[in-house]
Amino acid sequence: MAESGNFNRLASGLSIEERHNLLLKLKGQSGLSSEPLYVRDDEAVPSEDIEAEYSKIPWYYRLWYYFLSLFKTKPPIKIYEDNQVAVLGARINEISPGLYDFQKNMLLPVFYQQAEKLKEAAHFFYSALDASVNRDRGAFFSFLGSLEMPEVHKRLASETDPLLIAKNAPDLPETDLRQISLKAMDDALIMVTEDHRDAMYSNARSLNCLKELSSFLYDRLIMAFDFSSSVNGGTCSAGVVRDLLMTLNNILFSLRVVPEMALLESLFVFLLQDRAGEHGFDISMEIRSLLVKADDALAVIRKFNRQVPLTLILRCSTRNMAFSPREISGGEDWFVVYRDYWRRRIESIFADYLRDRRQRELLEAFRLFFKGKSLRLLENAQTDTNKDGMPINGAFALSFLNTFCSAVFMPEINLVLRPILIDGEFQRKENRVEFAEGYNNLIKLDDEIKKFEREISLSGEYGKRYMQARQEMASLPIKRRKIKAVIDDAQEDVDKILERAREASQIMVNILGGILGRDTKGKYLSLTNLAKISGKDNKFVNGAGDAIQQFKKVLQLLNDIEVMERGS
Repeated sequence: MAESGNFNRLASGLSIEERHNLLLKLKGQSGLSSEPLYVRDDEAVPSEDIEAEYSKIPWYYRLWYYFLSLFKTKPPIKIYEDNQVAVLGARINEISPGLYDFQKNMLLPVFYQQAEKLKEAAHFFYSALDASVNRDRGAFFSFLGSLEMPEVHKRLASETDPLLIAKNAPDLPETDLRQISLKAMDDALIMVTEDHRDAMYSNARSLNCLKELSSFLYDRLIMAFDFSSSVNGGTCSAGVVRDLLMTLNNILFSLRVVPEMALLESLFVFLLQDRAGEHGFDISMEIRSLLVKADDALAVIRKFNRQVPLTLILRCSTRNMAFSPREISGGEDWFVVYRDYWRRRIESIFADYLRDRRQRELLEAFRLFFKGKSLRLLENAQTDTNKDGMPINGAFALSFLNTFCSAVFMPEINLVLRPILIDGEFQRKENRVEFAEGYNNLIKLDDEIKKFEREISLSGEYGKRYMQARQEMASLPIKRRKIKAVIDDAQEDVDKILERAREASQIMVNILGGILGRDTKGKYLSLTNLAKISGKDNKFVNGAGDAIQQFKKVLQLLNDIEVMERGS
């Protein structure tokens, strides 16, 4: 799950009390302005369509427009419309000179400058959104929900935990355990009140507006401007970018209020994920610094809305006095995302619980197989006790094989196999070739595992690349790709080692079975000098029989480990 992954340790590491204490501290110390971002003045209120307005003006004005129409060869209503556009154009020029030429329907250099400033301000939020909502909406809403709905979050975090449920009912079947966890989730979600829903929806709306604003096609708008020596700056026909202006106007109209502190805290906690491990990292100080930058960015948005009356420009450009911005949609699905995240989280925790339980069962099986000797875990691989190690699928299997080599194969099984290799006279040449290949792979197994262990250490090839990728100052997508590339390369080595170990073990089961006359298919035959190798007692035959069972056990445990690591 995202909150417990490598990239979300800061979010998952903060307890709910720490989250709330941080929120209270930020509210008390922040100088974030609460002034609305968008204020709709009276002139921005939509009027009636031009025909309806014209019909309401006094008769003598209509008569005047009629006489003008005789000289200008235009319908009276068209002259009236031109007059309204001129009044609106003068109003725009009064608000921000050099912004818009209503007569030529041209955006002027001041508009270009304001658009560039807005682009830069919006980009600040793009980074925060990319590190949080764009990465995992569910994990983000879960963190936000812990601030807005703390009691619901506490119940979801504790009452759905299969470990706590199993502690109270240790004999509960796995299927019942899962159902109880999911039932506890449904019961907790019933506690979500209308006030909770309103708060979360408001945050989700602000979040969506910030996302739309930060991802708006500023470059397409800015690149539409032409520069010439006759004009001190860029100009652009408003008609050419009309659709872009309408989209931007709708976004700015929808983002009327400053985002809540809980939303900003959530955004910045996720943004700071990769810096959480730095020496001297102070989350409170870092978030306060980001809040200052957020306030500056919001001030630019607020100033843009005051100095760039997009609605009035679009009325002039479209010659539609009834034109008005509309609310953009988004955020309505927050509860579905929140609920689905917790369902996936519960399923993931339940899978972890089953994997841990199977791992404990495997460890007990190892203890019996290794006659009491402890499993030696692979160094530098990620484990429960080494979170900073490289996450390798199959590391547990390598640990098992490594211990098997030292605890069982060399002191016991090799005593049976070595005489066969040296003195055994096979009836079939291909049986000898296959036996020699399997034996050599088993003998080399310990060295291969130790070599791989060195490669993933801090001084090894994979270890160095892994640390460099984690510490590199790059965007998260690039960082993830590089980390994945290292892990994939290391994983390829692991898969080859495990495959050779399986093949060698199966070979030994087949060859030894043939030597003891247990191969009913006749592919593997006994040795011509079996009696000589066996001697007068049954020690060799018994040892070969034990070796067969031990190799079968190796194959079974490797399969069990694979099932456990898949979580199925």
